Amino acid sequence: MSNTSTTETTSLVCANCGKEGSDVTNTCNKCKSVMYCNAACKKRHRHKHKKECDEYVRLAAENAAKLHDEKLFKQPPPLEDCPICFLRLPSLNTGRVYMNCCGKMICRGCTNTVQSRATKQEEDICPFCRSLPPYSDGEMIKRMEKRMDLNDAEAIYSMGYYYSNGELGLPRNHAKALELYHRAAELGSVESYSSIGTAYKDGIAVERDEKKAKHYYELGAMGGDTIARNKLGVGEARSGNMDRALKHFLIAARDGDSNSLAAIKELYKLGLATKDDYTEALRSYQAYLNEIKSDQRDEAAAFNDSYRYYNSAV
Repeated sequence: MSNTSTTETTSLVCANCGKEGSDVTNTCNKCKSVMYCNAACKKRHRHKHKKECDEYVRLAAENAAKLHDEKLFKQPPPLEDCPICFLRLPSLNTGRVYMNCCGKMICRGCTNTVQSRATKQEEDICPFCRSLPPYSDGEMIKRMEKRMDLNDAEAIYSMGYYYSNGELGLPRNHAKALELYHRAAELGSVESYSSIGTAYKDGIAVERDEKKAKHYYELGAMGGDTIARNKLGVGEARSGNMDRALKHFLIAARDGDSNSLAAIKELYKLGLATKDDYTEALRSYQAYLNEIKSDQRDEAAAFNDSYRYYNSAV
């Protein structure tokens, strides 16, 4: 006995005349939810469909906004752990350093500890791969370019930063920096989204565009960049959207942003945040500090003021 398969086909129906068939392919341009057999039927049905169409579009927009906010206001995953001490990396970039030899991000506590033990011939040795530091700006750029060839997002972002500021002997080139930021962002660099957002906000190498700036800040915030998150909070506060601003500040405070903690304190003083809001922010900020603190990191911060890995709480 042979098995035969049957394929069910669903006929499309014109919303105006009721005609069925595969040639009913003319869709409502606005809601995309009804079909017509031709443009004439679409035009004749427009006055009957308008109310339903507008309601469909409104509900679709509300649903899309709700889904977007659910994603936007979800606490992002923390930064990865330091590959040496296995403690959570600090959110402040002064508390961690990118090693252009091996592409590892290492906390300042570990770099300071290993490098302080190095011999004179091994000054600033990499704690992970034991490579010596680059001997010149040119050598530094060569190392970065090698990492870039491997699609290392951090290396690409860093080169964008160097072009933006004209460092390592590179000419200041904001357009080149923006190009690199976009490439790094596509590879997962959340800091790059923040830099792109600032470019659109301030009109650096592009036309000023607040909508695009907010879009890129949101991408950065959802990826865990506290600077981008804080900027969103500040923007919402200036627009009078205090509930949304508070949500952003609370998320950023949980990831160690002291500026957002200070912002919540100010909202509390103004009666725009509750005592519970401020207490929650303080507790979550302290929990973050407990996760990232170590004797090695404290020693590094005491050794060099530029090695700060957290800002003082308010």
